[in-house]
Amino acid sequence: MGAGHAHKLYRHGHSPVHDLPPHCKLAAVVCFVVVVVSTPREAVWAFALYAALLAAVAAVARIPAGFLLRRLVIEVPFVAFALLLPFVVPGEQTELLGVSVSVPGLWGAWNVLAKGTLGVAASVILASTTELRSLLLGLQRLRLPPMLVQIASFMIRYGDVITDELRRMSIARRSRGFEARGVRHWGVLAKTAGALFIRSYERGERVHLAMVSRGYTGSMPVIDEVTASRTQWAHAAALPLFALVVCLLGWTV
Repeated sequence: MGAGHAHKLYRHGHSPVHDLPPHCKLAAVVCFVVVVVSTPREAVWAFALYAALLAAVAAVARIPAGFLLRRLVIEVPFVAFALLLPFVVPGEQTELLGVSVSVPGLWGAWNVLAKGTLGVAASVILASTTELRSLLLGLQRLRLPPMLVQIASFMIRYGDVITDELRRMSIARRSRGFEARGVRHWGVLAKTAGALFIRSYERGERVHLAMVSRGYTGSMPVIDEVTASRTQWAHAAALPLFALVVCLLGWTV
């Protein structure tokens, strides 16, 4: 997979969560999210316990609360969607702060906000404690289709390259006195997007030819074999197992 690739969400550190094998963490997060989604929305107390579980994991991983909360801003579009539900979903009406809203819409908004926030928080904790390269190795270990892993790997590797190419094109436009100020400049921006696509496509062809000339046959060699002990699997399974107990109580209580 080559050298590690740092990303903005990753927070370097040494903690029991950082040290867990990536495929253990991936499996734990996926199982946790499935359990959260399966919880009845009426069990409000269960979602509070899920949040407490994630807070405990973040504390063990030594992730500051401010760092985690800032990364949760990514779910703002889902929050905006959820806030609209009480006004657009038909059904029994009730008053909230002097405004008539739909009861099913309120439950729907709560369902989206609670489950979405917990899922995003779990993903942020995963990204904060696992490098991108390790995530790819974990996906390989979990037997994700190799082609999907390769596509993700190339996206990570060349995302910065394409971004840098776009930055140079932007500098070139500004050096010639161009500033996009209205609709009449959209044509120039469209041509820029087209030129960027062509350059990216040509770069991809050159990279592929270089790989084929070096013996690439459709699969990447696995340099680092990631393994996990039973103890590590047990530690990773603690989060989804506790969540599963809460979920079962939510359906029975």
